[in-house]
This record gives sequence, structure tokens and C-alpha cells, in this order.
Amino acid sequence: MKYDLRIYVLLVGISPLRIYVYKDGLARFATEKYEKPNDKNVDNIYMHLTNYAINKENENFVKNRDKNNDDVGSKRSLQSVLDGIELECGSEKMEEMQHKIYDIFIKCLTLTVPSVGHLVKSCQPEDIENQMCFEVFGFDIMIDQKLTPYLLEVN
Repeated sequence: MKYDLRIYVLLVGISPLRIYVYKDGLARFATEKYEKPNDKNVDNIYMHLTNYAINKENENFVKNRDKNNDDVGSKRSLQSVLDGIELECGSEKMEEMQHKIYDIFIKCLTLTVPSVGHLVKSCQPEDIENQMCFEVFGFDIMIDQKLTPYLLEVN
């Protein structure tokens, strides 16, 4: 199965950098069974893309209608996918993967500190306690078969 994870991160301070990771998020699944791209399937967007906006149009899209059963459907809870990874690969591998994901968040947001920090200080010079700005980011992460996370985009 091919899927990506949407993980929400709250930025509440620039200097020092302060972030919080929301405990749950989304997992979006491709609606066709994934196969390595070749001449015959390379144009199958339902196999190679995990975008909800695209896959909801596929006849194979499965809508979850039970909020108490969040591990069913083409769009699932992040926690249900993480639970499945932990069950299949073990707690140690799961924690290692999560630390790599957190590392992506920190590195990505650290890159913004010089420019965003300057904007915050010029707009809010009296913010001595670093408490007058916040932003919620949606990080889209893809996990490969070795549990290596890759950043797709940040919204």
C-alpha cells in the first residue's frame, strides 16, 4: 500500500524555536495497489499519488463512516497507521522512525528562523518573551519500506 502522512506541527516561538507536534493527524492512501512505475502504469494517478482530492474521485475510494474504527478506508487516522507499523516492525523501529520525522520538523523550521524571526521582531518588537506568534503547519511525510521518512511538502 502506498500512503502519506499529514502531521500537524504548532510553532509557538522563534527565538528560541518552540514547536509542538499534534498527537494525531491523517494518513492518505492511494486507491490502486502500488506497483513500481513502468511503461504500462506510469500514468495511473490513483496508484502513484496519495492526494485526497485525486483519490476521492476513484471508484475504489473507501470512505470511513465509523469514527470509532479509524483504521479503515482510504483516509485514516495517523495513529492507526503508526499502531500498524509498530505491530509489524516493533516499538524500537517505530520510535526510530518517529525521531527521524521529528528531526525533519526541527531542521525544516530551523531554516525559517532567520527570515521569520526578523519579520516577527520588526512587527512585534515588544515581544521579549517570545509569545506573540504562532503558526500551524501540515507536514506531508512519506515512509518507505525501510521506515525512512521523506518530506513531501509543508502547508
